[in-house]
Amino acid sequence: INALCDEYLRLSYHGLRAKDKSFNATMKTDFDQSIGNINIIPQDIGRVILNLITNAFYVVYEKKKQTDLEGFEPTVTVSTKKINDKVEVKVKDNGNGISPKILDKIFQPFFTTKPTGQGTGLGLSLSYDIVKAHGGEIKVETKEGEGTEFIIQLPVV
Repeated sequence: INALCDEYLRLSYHGLRAKDKSFNATMKTDFDQSIGNINIIPQDIGRVILNLITNAFYVVYEKKKQTDLEGFEPTVTVSTKKINDKVEVKVKDNGNGISPKILDKIFQPFFTTKPTGQGTGLGLSLSYDIVKAHGGEIKVETKEGEGTEFIIQLPVV
């Protein structure tokens, strides 16, 4: 899972840089080396991780473009941790956070806050379904104006 997170973090970052040369963000990782291999479908969980990371880069870049905050440094952090019989993957950003008004809608199909043509509204919905199919959970913690953290918990089989 660590290799998957690391690979998709770089893939997402360089994909966005290829589209927009002005895109820049700090990437941080904190991987629990004691995890080892877990029983997942790598393509599916990889899609979830890629989606969460790409969303995180998108929101920190939008905040950077919209704000004149002196010293604001767009940052995306990906971490993994083994907790008893679960593995936790966290994707954290320092974007604008998610408004409480829409928080209960973010996992619904076709819900998006992105401009027309930029988002299908399927990323989080698919991510939710994939994590559930793996017997896991996906949660979100957010503070408006400060950022968001998505937490995936997967069983270690």
